[in-house]
Amino acid sequence: MKPTALQAWVLAARPQTLTISVAPVLLGAALASQVGTLSIPIFSAAMLGAICIQIGTNLYNDYADFNKGADGPDRLGPLRACANGWLPPRQVLAAVVITFSIAMAAGAYLVAAAGWPVVVIGLASLACGIAYTGGPWPLAYLGVADLFVFVFFGLVAVGGTYFVLTNSLSLSAMLGGAILGCLATAVLAVNNLRDRDGDRNAGKKTLAVRYGEAFARGQYAFLITVAALLVVLVALFVPGAGVGWLAPLALAPWLVQLVREAFQLDGRDLNGLLKKTAIAELAFSALLSAGIVLT
Repeated sequence: MKPTALQAWVLAARPQTLTISVAPVLLGAALASQVGTLSIPIFSAAMLGAICIQIGTNLYNDYADFNKGADGPDRLGPLRACANGWLPPRQVLAAVVITFSIAMAAGAYLVAAAGWPVVVIGLASLACGIAYTGGPWPLAYLGVADLFVFVFFGLVAVGGTYFVLTNSLSLSAMLGGAILGCLATAVLAVNNLRDRDGDRNAGKKTLAVRYGEAFARGQYAFLITVAALLVVLVALFVPGAGVGWLAPLALAPWLVQLVREAFQLDGRDLNGLLKKTAIAELAFSALLSAGIVLT
């Protein structure tokens, strides 16, 4: 059944992936609240910019993968708007421009608040959003997307949020960024595991294509494990961190179950694991943020 125009736009924007944008901003703000009064306007601008960059990236991926022939009728993941003829590619590209323009407007406000480093962060984030599937050397096709997701949806997102709110950086912010970077990359690992055969046929050399199914499953387990271990290490060894960093360990049984599913499921069955991993990242961030603020 063909979706309505509104439903098609929602599907193209892929709101289920917004957790990997919201989670780091939430954590960065929680860490910043420990060193001063939290500015709601700056926090709101950071959240708006992060969400718009994610939506714009999703829309551009829909457009670019369609043009490259990566989305076919045998696609295992959620259906794409361009590939299924729900939206004209030109309209999707126009929406990309609008969405990134909103992100740039939010970024301009943050530049006024925190200075020129925000320009570097914003431009680099926008460039990677486009280069993920576009340009002459698309990151997703070269097998380096995992690194960029870790950096930009972890270190840069958490550290950048902390910076615009405090005009400084901290070890805790960078370690928090590494934790959420691992979880965001785990979301990508599930995606690449599910799509490995189609990606191989499309010339998309993800890590799952380069190194195989067993590697992709092991990568997922490794990333989830590292995220859990890091909160323990921070709580034990980073001065002033405190026991609040241990709050996400309440999710440990669920995380263990997710790792089990990563070794048991395949094909379209991984769509459920993809969604649950994204939710787990947001829950991890929410618990960690609450633990930091309340202790």
